[in-house]
Amino acid sequence: MSMRVAVFGASGMVGHGVLDACLNDPRVGDILVVGRTPLNLRHPKVREVVHTVFTDFRAIQGEFEGLDGCFFCLGVSAAGRSEAEYTRITYDYTLAAARAVSAHNPSLTFTYVSGEGTDSTEAGRSMWARVKGRTENALLAMPFHAYLFRPGYIRPQRGAVSRTAAYRRLYRLTSWLYPLLHRLAPGHTTTTEHLGRAMIAVVGLDGRGPHVLHSPDINRLGTPASTSAAPER
Repeated sequence: MSMRVAVFGASGMVGHGVLDACLNDPRVGDILVVGRTPLNLRHPKVREVVHTVFTDFRAIQGEFEGLDGCFFCLGVSAAGRSEAEYTRITYDYTLAAARAVSAHNPSLTFTYVSGEGTDSTEAGRSMWARVKGRTENALLAMPFHAYLFRPGYIRPQRGAVSRTAAYRRLYRLTSWLYPLLHRLAPGHTTTTEHLGRAMIAVVGLDGRGPHVLHSPDINRLGTPASTSAAPER
């Protein structure tokens, strides 16, 4: 089976890893990259669509026909943002994209990058965790296969770079510690490579398995030898 997938947020660290995995996976035949600015990537698999209004995708609705999967990697840090602004980017943008890509693709798999510590009750004290939890719950209620990725520490690989300056500094300072961190806390660490490969793998699950995936699930599904079996608990 040759998959047709859409990638949102390909210019970010996680999105870069997902796009890289798609480019190198023979199961993925066609990649639609949706972003506000072009990546100017020339590759036979890739079609780029520049779109600036992320609350309304009607102008490019036809681009989404025939999708098997959508990898939604767009996100921002909550630092310095009001809850209203963070909600607009995190919840409104995600749900608008989800409605658009699923309109004519009822069997679509939609993957969403959330985060370790997301609050599914939507009632906790942490603003970002509440908003992420609200977004997750809304996606799970939609008529497609939603898989919610909750990674802990993500190690950027193969040229992936965070767009947040503070995170870039953190990764520069701690990258050499990753092997030790992974040995000490394997349940809370992963890489952009594993994330990308795991997202491709869940498209083949056809809705099976847990729909909230933590770092151990991501690492299991994202290993090169991983099959399309549902992640164990």
